[in-house]
Amino acid sequence: MRNTNLKILAYLLAADILLAIISLIFFDIKVLYNTQVGFLSASLIMFASMASYRRMVAARVKHEIITVDDSKDTIDKIEDPYDLYSEDVVENEEDERTLSEVVKEEKRKLKASKRSLFQTLKDTKAALSFYRLGAYAVLILGFMYLNRHGILYIPALILGISLPIVIVVATLLATKANQTQDTVQ
Repeated sequence: MRNTNLKILAYLLAADILLAIISLIFFDIKVLYNTQVGFLSASLIMFASMASYRRMVAARVKHEIITVDDSKDTIDKIEDPYDLYSEDVVENEEDERTLSEVVKEEKRKLKASKRSLFQTLKDTKAALSFYRLGAYAVLILGFMYLNRHGILYIPALILGISLPIVIVVATLLATKANQTQDTVQ
C-alpha cells in the first residue's frame, strides 16, 4: 500500500505542476490561486480520508470486528432490504395474531436491534477524524479567503477540487487492475 500512496503522490504532484503552468500561461493569476486552493485542499481531503479509513480498518482487523454480512448479495439487499421474501423464513399459517400484536412484536424487535450512541460513534470515527475535519476546514477557509479578496472564480476552483479526485480514483483502479492481473497469471 505504501507503493500505491507514493504513486498517487507522484501523480498528484505532476498534475499540480502541470495545472499551475497551464493556469499561468493561458489564464491570469486569479485562476492560478483558485486552482491551487481547490487542488491542495482536495488532495488533503483525499489523503486524510484514506489515512482515517486505513486506521479504522486496521483497528477492526486487530480487534477482529467483522461488520460485513455476506449472507445476502447486493441485488437482494437492494430489492428486499427487510428480508420479506426470504426463503429461510417459514410462515406459520396457524398463527392467528391480530395486526396490533404483530406491530407490537416488530416494534420490540426494532428496539432490541437499535444501536447505542457508543456503537454509532465507533463506526463514525473515520468520518469524524481530526485529519478529515482539518482538511475540510482548509477547503472552507480557502474558499472564504478567495471570496473575501474578490478573486473567487468558481470554474477554476471546481476544476482544482475535481482533479485530485479523478487522479486518486484512476490510480487506485489501475493499481487494482494490475494486482488482479498479477494474481491471475
